[in-house]
Amino acid sequence: MTTTDPTADSAARKPSPGMLRKATIGATIGSVVEWFDVAVYGYLAAVLGVVFFPTGNSTTQLLSSFAVFGVAFVVRPLGGVFFGTLGDRIGRQRTLAWVIILVSVATLGIGLLPTYAAIGLAAPIMLVFLRLLQGFSAGGEMGGASVFVTEFAPAKRRGYLVSWVEMGCILGFLLGSSVVLLLNVTLTEEQMHGWGWRIPFLIAGPLGVVGLYIRSKLEETPEFVALRERGGVSKRPLRESITQHWPAILRTAGFALFQNVALYVILTFMPTFQSETLGYSSVLASVSSVLSMIVICALIPLTGALSDRWGRRPVLGASCVLTIVAAYPLFLLMDQGSPTMAVLAHIGLGIVLAIFLGPTLIAMNELFTTKVRYGGFSLGYNISVSAFGGTAPFVVVLLVDQTGNNAAPGLYIIAAAIITLLVVFRTEETAPRKQKNEV
Repeated sequence: MTTTDPTADSAARKPSPGMLRKATIGATIGSVVEWFDVAVYGYLAAVLGVVFFPTGNSTTQLLSSFAVFGVAFVVRPLGGVFFGTLGDRIGRQRTLAWVIILVSVATLGIGLLPTYAAIGLAAPIMLVFLRLLQGFSAGGEMGGASVFVTEFAPAKRRGYLVSWVEMGCILGFLLGSSVVLLLNVTLTEEQMHGWGWRIPFLIAGPLGVVGLYIRSKLEETPEFVALRERGGVSKRPLRESITQHWPAILRTAGFALFQNVALYVILTFMPTFQSETLGYSSVLASVSSVLSMIVICALIPLTGALSDRWGRRPVLGASCVLTIVAAYPLFLLMDQGSPTMAVLAHIGLGIVLAIFLGPTLIAMNELFTTKVRYGGFSLGYNISVSAFGGTAPFVVVLLVDQTGNNAAPGLYIIAAAIITLLVVFRTEETAPRKQKNEV
């Protein structure tokens, strides 16, 4: 199966090391901003449940808060289609600049919202609107950023270089959790509920300005420039991707299923789970997340590089198998009441996730040709994010509440890993060094 566009590759200008470095940094910084925004909401879910929803039991408020978290993901596929089509028609660089503007404005707006106590029902309604704007714009970020680096990177280093975009996501989570940890340590509960929760959202404004400045200085990708110069840009990239590349879209959704379920449970949901369900302190929960993410960040470039040498399928498959074996026991370990065991279990979950995160973006990008890559990737990826990623915290809260089993989230992650493993088995290798017929 040919997964790259040979004509585009041969015609594309080889970027200089400096240009390649700028492209990787520019794409990564946008991922940091987007996932900082996502992380902050997840880490403050319990506080936001109190601030924006009527008084009730803590489970109802938490479910309401996570339901609003999930609302943004409903429109992710629409954002992916819009920005993906735009990126395949006018180029990656300009599209990515608009994406980071909208994400940052929406997040900043959440930090400025009045609370339910101040304006009543209008507060959660406005929160939902801003989350929808966040989700729509975020639908174009992951596809655009990873496509951007893919089309700059040398074929045999793509796994390593594109993995930095994924690492940017985790850095965003890490930055978000660090800010929340600092607030939990320095502020009282009353101060957090009163005004402290606003601070992380307000930080999105300056972060967005920095990201926009960096992206405005980037050049268009060599592959897209070559495609445009020979008149190969599709007039209807969405139709072409759906009619001619639907197997790649389905495989992308399959890869993204485990990626997003595991990511949102292990990172976004975990601090709230450890503090609200397992009874650990909010400080311990934040420390656990920070340590887990440091380990993940260290491993992602390594596993991305390994996929350049060993192939995408072996690395992705190994992560799925390890998850199937270890996820449930690690959640049981976390529920033993020992803070040390809880942190170690969280780090263990982070390790098996990191193995998958390193090669997953490049594996999905290599399924598409240049002319439909942005839109095809974004459609498949965001369908999975919408159906399984954004709903994951809500689903696992319900699972724990209905079953009384605090290790139930591990079963949900295992189910996702099994499905993705089957997709990996049915997908041909795309790493250039491992392809039967190299392009």
